[in-house]
Order: sequence, then structure tokens, then C-alpha cells
Amino acid sequence: MKQYKELSPPPRTIMTPGPVEVDPRVLRALSYPILGQFDPAFTELMNETMEMLRGLFVTDNQWCYPIDGTSRSGLEAVLVSIIEPGDRVLVPIYGRFGHLLTEIAERCGAEVMTLETQWGTVFDPEQVKDAIRQFRPAIVAMVHGETSTGCMQPLREIGHFCREQDVLLVVDAVATIGGVPLYTDDWKLDAVIGGTQKCLSVPSGMAPITYNERIERKILARKSIERGLRTPGDEVNSRRISSNYFDLAQLQDYWSPARLNHHTEATSMLYGLREGLRILHQEGLDARFERHRQNGAAIVAGVKAMGLELFGGDEQRLPVVTCIEIPQGVDGERVRSMLLDDFGIEIASSFGPLKGRIWRIGSMGYSSSRKNVLHVLGALEATLIHHGVNVPAGQAVQAALQIYAGKEEVIC
Repeated sequence: MKQYKELSPPPRTIMTPGPVEVDPRVLRALSYPILGQFDPAFTELMNETMEMLRGLFVTDNQWCYPIDGTSRSGLEAVLVSIIEPGDRVLVPIYGRFGHLLTEIAERCGAEVMTLETQWGTVFDPEQVKDAIRQFRPAIVAMVHGETSTGCMQPLREIGHFCREQDVLLVVDAVATIGGVPLYTDDWKLDAVIGGTQKCLSVPSGMAPITYNERIERKILARKSIERGLRTPGDEVNSRRISSNYFDLAQLQDYWSPARLNHHTEATSMLYGLREGLRILHQEGLDARFERHRQNGAAIVAGVKAMGLELFGGDEQRLPVVTCIEIPQGVDGERVRSMLLDDFGIEIASSFGPLKGRIWRIGSMGYSSSRKNVLHVLGALEATLIHHGVNVPAGQAVQAALQIYAGKEEVIC
């Protein structure tokens, strides 16, 4: 039988929009002994995780728990659980992941109306409000922070309008939760989906979600007990949720005191999520938001000091993802390869109409540090000079240092 080497991944400085470097304390938590999913010691960890998620989402919602799966699993779980065939769903699209919300809604049998704006811009809330008045949807699904374009959509005004119109607002906050201010209750957001592998600095594999009583009513109207768990009198709901794994009505029972079995919980991932949330609360949300803002501002300052063009406007810039126009005549993939091979730094390209046009530098979670920011700016400058781009040597790092010294203000 063929013999394989012991696993030894190369060390990297990961400055992509996800995944990001994982906090060593989270890695340690992932190695802890397995507990049974109904062991009181484990169910107490579940309860603590729900409690900490309420603090993360800034909500009093009862339901805050993770879906076992990557971020997309959370999006699908919420949408498949609330969308019934024929429901009208409005999706404002300003990047790749608005298209993803559209596709999931279509697969659920919704009548979908899309509202699109140019990549690199976001919507004036009045545009979304006008579309709601025109289309009269039951649900609006929107992305808070688009990692494909480095833009962030203001949501508070839209949330309040949706509540006035009795429209459910579902928000993809995968890129922003834990790194950028998001206030579920104050903004009147009905359901919010996060991810672990970005600003929370936990490996990909869970999708924290929260939703309110408005969403819960929709879910419970479709509740059906799984066949193997039914007792006499339980009937199949004709409106039952089409997915078993992503059935939030069943998952509610699993995360409630009833602990009605649904699936075997991803024990080690829950350890990691709980530790990531503990670290977040130890740092404090406001301090964490400021750290991400400052590191994003330092990257922006450094990029501008090199004379490079930023993609998208300052007002809508997502603080945790900086998008840079690739200079004319430069092979963007060769630059990325040199950064990885010679400096051990990974940055990202983009998708769709922006493929080959921009680089994306993430500054999320544990990766969002002064050391990493200075490292990536110095390495990018050296790599560009190596490829014949005329950039002022040394200015990028100096501009970032000015941000850290509080001597220069950059909108981020």
C-alpha cells in the first residue's frame, strides 16, 4: 500500500476575503476530546454558544444557533425554510453573492424579481424601497458586504421600511459579522446569516444564523416531524420544508430544551465556534470593529501611496476587503503567484465581470493585524517593482504607519 507523508501544510499569511488565519486558541479548542451530543456537558456548550451568538448579532432573538456546513448552508437553510413555491422574493444585486441568493430562491420555487446595479456601487435605499412598492414581495434577500466587489450596503433604512410594509428581510452577513457593525434588532432585520471563516477566524464549516418571531411563525406553519421520530397523531404537513437537513423547524427542536434528535452535531466545530465567540466577547465588539476599520484604512492608505487605483468609491467601501485595480499591462496572476511563492502571502482575484481586473486584499479576524498589513503592503510594493511597475519605494508602509500613528485620516 502506498505510504503518505505526515500532513504538514505550509505556513501562509492569508490576506484573502476568506478563509483567513485561525486564532491559535481556536485551533487548540478543535483538538479537545469528543463529547456525546446529548451529554449535559455538551448541551451546556450549545446553550453558551447560543447566548454568545445573541451578543454577536446584537439581538434579543431566541433563535441564534449555527447550521452545520459552510456559510452557504446557512443561506440555504433560511431561504428554503421560509420560501414556499410562488412566494415573491426581491433580490437587489450588486455583486456575485446577490446572484447566489437569486439562484437559491429560484430553486425554492419563488417568483424572483432582481434589482441590479453596477458592480462597485451599492443601492440608494430609495431604489430598494421603490422596488418593494412596485413588486410587493413577501421577502427581500440582500447581501450586507459583497466580498466580490469590496462594497457594503447600508441596511437600516431598508430594514425599517420592510417592517412597515410587513416584508421579511433576510440578510447575508457572511463577510461582515464580527468585523463590521451590524445591529439585528435596531435595523429591523428578520433573519441574518453569518460565516465562521471570515471575521470570526474559525475554520469554515458552520454558519451562525439568527431569526425573529416573524420568521419563526413562517417556519412553524411548515413544521413536520421526521418520519422516524413521529408519535401517534403526528401528521405530514402539506407545506413541509422541502429539505430535511436544512429544515429550521426541526433544527429548532434540536437546539431547544427538547433536544429532539436531528443530526449528529459537528462537535469539534462547535468547540471552535464557541472559542471564537469567547475571544470576540473578550475583545469587545466596539474594539473589534475599530481594529478592522483601522487595518482596512492602513491598507487603503498604503495602496494609494503606491499610486494604485482602488475599485469602488470610498463611501461604500467594505472595511475588511480592499479592492485594487490591476495596473495596465500587469499580469495579475503572476503578481499573486510571486506573493505566495516568495513571501508566503495569499491575496485574491475576483469573479465574473471583475475577473482579471482587480486584486482583493482581506483584513479579517485574526488576519487583521498590523503585522500582516505592513507585510502585505511591503511585499506587494516589492513585487510590483519586480514586474516593472513604477511605484515609489517605501511609501506604502510609511502611509500605513501614519494611519497607525493617528496622523492621517483615510475613509474606509
